[in-house]
Parts: sequence; C-alpha cells; structure tokens
Amino acid sequence: MAYAVQELFPGTKFGIGPAIENGFYYDFDLSSGDLAKEGLSLKDLPRIEGKMRELIRQNTPFKKEAISKEKAKDIFKDQPYKLELINEMDEKNVSIYESGKFIDLCKGPHIKSTKEIPQDSFRLEKTAGAYWRGSERNTMLTRIYGVAFKTKKELDNYFLRIGEAEKRDHRKLSEQLDLFHIDESVGSGLILWHPKGAILKRIIENYALEEYLKAGYQLVSTPHIAKLNLWEISGHTDFYKENMFPPMHLRDISKEEKEDYQIKPMNCPFHVAIYKNSIKSYRDLPLRYTELGTVYRYEKSGVLHGLTRVRGFTQDDAHIFCTPEQLENELISVFRLTLKILKDFGFKNYDIYLSTRPEKYAGELKSWDKATKSLRHSLEKLELKYQIDPGEGVFYGPKIDIKIKDSLDRPWQCTTIQLDFNLPERFNVFYIDKRGKKQRPFMIHRALLGSLERFIGVLIEHYGGAFPFWLSPIQILVIPVGSGHRNYAKQIGKTFMAENIRAEVKNEAETVSKKIREGELQKIPYLLVVGDKEMKSNSIRVRQRGKGDISVIKLSKFIERIKKEIKLKK
Repeated sequence: MAYAVQELFPGTKFGIGPAIENGFYYDFDLSSGDLAKEGLSLKDLPRIEGKMRELIRQNTPFKKEAISKEKAKDIFKDQPYKLELINEMDEKNVSIYESGKFIDLCKGPHIKSTKEIPQDSFRLEKTAGAYWRGSERNTMLTRIYGVAFKTKKELDNYFLRIGEAEKRDHRKLSEQLDLFHIDESVGSGLILWHPKGAILKRIIENYALEEYLKAGYQLVSTPHIAKLNLWEISGHTDFYKENMFPPMHLRDISKEEKEDYQIKPMNCPFHVAIYKNSIKSYRDLPLRYTELGTVYRYEKSGVLHGLTRVRGFTQDDAHIFCTPEQLENELISVFRLTLKILKDFGFKNYDIYLSTRPEKYAGELKSWDKATKSLRHSLEKLELKYQIDPGEGVFYGPKIDIKIKDSLDRPWQCTTIQLDFNLPERFNVFYIDKRGKKQRPFMIHRALLGSLERFIGVLIEHYGGAFPFWLSPIQILVIPVGSGHRNYAKQIGKTFMAENIRAEVKNEAETVSKKIREGELQKIPYLLVVGDKEMKSNSIRVRQRGKGDISVIKLSKFIERIKKEIKLKK
C-alpha cells in the first residue's frame, strides 16, 4: 500500500505501517506532497487499491538486506520519520526490505513475491488522523486502514460481520430502545440512564448481588471521595495518577479545611479500611467484601465510546482477604462463580489471559513470582486454557482477564481477577495466626462483570437489543383490541405486577397493528392481544418476539410458563 501511495503521490513522507488484527495500516505525512492542499479522502482509496493490484501483477520480489546505520540514513535522507527511528536503534545494522522502487525499514519476514497476494481478498477500508508515535505534541499524520484475508469469501464474511455490528451498535439501539443518553451539558463519558435503562441496570445489579451473597460475600458500601492522603498511601497517586481526576483543594475554599480530597478511582482502599476497623483472627478469614461501587476515572475525550468507555461507572467490585493456605481455594471459587455468571448472561465463549508484571510495579520480585504461580496453578487445576499477556498486570500484582466473545465472535474485556500484596503492606493489614502472631493476608481484587456500563453495552450488542425474557426491561406488552377490552387489559397488567413480571398496557387509541409494530420495534419478548374471545375465556393471544402469533392460552398457564423462563434464564 505504501508503495502505491509513493507512486501516486510523490513527496509523501512515510511513518510506520504494522500488521494488525484482520489487516494493516500505514501512516503518511502528505503535507509536502501532491495532496498537501486537498488532503486524502475516501474517494482516493479505490485509486490506491487499483495501483496496489497493478503492483501485485508485476510479480515483484521482496528483498531483505542488512545495512549500516550510515547507509540507512543516506537512503532515507528525505524521510524524517524514518531517520528518527534509525537514530533510536541500538543495533549496528539496519534491516530493510526492497520491493521494486520502494524501500522500507522492516525486520520481516515477508513473502517471497507480490504474486503470493490474492488480488480479490483485500480492501482499503477507511482513513483517520493519527499523531506521530501517538503523541499530541507531534505532527498529525494520515492513516489508511486496510483489511486482508486469504480468500475473497473471508473478506466478504468480514464485511457482513461489520454490517451486522453496525446494526447492533449499542449507541443506536439504546436510542431506539430509550435506555440512556450522554448529555454534553452534563459531561462527556457520564451516563444518564432513562427509566428502562435504569431497570436493566438494576436487574443486573440485583442478580449479581444475589449470587455474591449466596457465595459468602458480605455487602459493604463506601463514599465517593476520600482524603488525598489515602491515595498516596495506596500508591495510586504514584502509579495511577494519569487516570485520576485532579484533587479537590478544600483549603482554597475554607481556612478551616486542613486536607485535600480525591474522587475515587477505585474502591479497594475503602474495603481495606473496613477490614482494619477491628483486629482479625485466622478464624475470621476468608473475608469477602463486595460492593456495587461507582468510581470515576479520567479518560481522554478521544477514546470515550458510548457505554464501553466512560468516565464514571459502577463495578461489581469485591475484595477477598485470606490466608496463604486459603488462596488457591478462593481463586478456584472465584473462577467457578465467574463462569456460572457469564453462562447465565449467555456468554459461553471466552479467552483467558494471565497478565504478568508491568514495567512500573510495586512490591518485591519474589512476591510477584509467588502470586503469578498461584494464579497459573488455579487455572490449571480447573483445566482452563489460558494465554500469557506479558507486562499487562496492574502495578500492585498479576491478574487474570477474561475476554468474553459476543454473538459476532468479538472479544470484550469485562472480568478481572487480581492478586495484591501491595495494599496489605502499605496499609499494614494483618491477621492473628494460630500462634498469636501477626501475618499478612493475601488480598484478591475481583470484578466479574467489570464495569456494569461496559457490560450492558456488550449485552446490547450481543443480543442486538433483543434481551432474554429475564433481562428485558419490559417483558410483556398487553394490547386491547378495542376500548371495551381496556379494563380486561388493565386487570392482566395488575396480575403481572403482583407476580413481579414487568408488563405495560398499551391503552392508547391506536390501531392494534400500530401497537404491535411499536412493541416489535421495542423488542419486547411477548405481545399479548386481548379481545372479546380472550375476555370470555380468561385467556390471551400470545405473540412471541421473532415468531409472531403462537397460541391462545389461559392467563394462569402463561404465567406458569414465563416463570419457568425466568428461573431457567432462557
């Protein structure tokens, strides 16, 4: 692609061009070339594609050569971005590839010749702006994205999935289903939940808390702010500062105030404070504290995205304090609970990643090694397949991330299970062992759904807004045929309400077909139509989402049936 751009637009300066999932991209500086004034647009992509195919047909070989840095600087003397990369290289020799008239820095390996590239299985997809090396202080370059597959069929299937993903975009569906919105007058990345969205969120919260309490967790609740000193002790101001909102300087407001406060990015220090409120014995452990805690983290406005990347979100957070002997059983219990919950929400496919020590970390190396081994051994004991994600642990310990796959096979990061030996040390957390001596407990951080906002965004896209019956904000819509059937429809609505089934009665003076259409657009699982026949027999005509009319059934029988659906989480 870069070769084609060089041929079509002389004077272009080249950045970098890596392979990525499903394809590739390359960054170009067009400020001094033929496109300096008008820039590159989507209409130019077919022209570049055509040139690429022309180059492919020339059957040009890829030649690798190792040259000195001095020679490389001479070759790329008119390419400032390449020169910057060469100057930073530690190696004496520089690896380059030559293909026809195009030369680039690359370690390879490459295919032997352009003839190996199928001409009908790639496509240039879009353009975007990208700062050189990701820094806002640098030049804005033009990035061209392409996708590439082995066959045209795979390429076509990719674009079919892209089209389906656009239909399932949770931002569009949330507008259609009236679930939430983001108001810039309130603030970017802050969610305003509408009634139906708030109901959906509460259903998920209630389900999660019920499962956690059954699993032996204890419910706690903590404030949204704390003294800045708390975050200094925890290490967040050293290792997490770029993700925290600025402190509130209360001393600037009142001379009476002696402390600054910080809005919380995490719940962990609060749970530590609850643990430390009384002396704990080994008999008290394990202690499992859980909270649906809302936290606030600074995300750059450019990465905010609907529900999946926000600045304020609720976590199904928990912290487990246990002895070394209890650690393995606790980890195994957490993994089992996680998989049970994901299955209930309809996620059966997932990838597990074990993230190891990052460059910036707290604690001793031997503690990191011990914690990493514990996580690995627990996964292996449950015979769970996992991958190593090098250097992606948090600053206070290694972690397990579970990336669930939605109905389009896209991975989403939700579940995280983290070991922490840093906070117990920093806050001097201990328990009294059998010999009456103080010992450090292990601390496990875990959020099984993760951010509820993100999880709901994933749920919306996974189901395309057509939630299972037990999750649907409105489960049933009752539609009277005429004005004479409205009282019967209201009675049915009250019956459902008494059974804790979420139903609405559509009593407006509209046609039945219009009411049915509105119910289908809202993706309500069951539409119940009632007229003279249904009134006389104390029954309902049932329309099921995706199936249309399925039966006329006694109301009592229908209630029995849908209660089973709720229990089985169909």
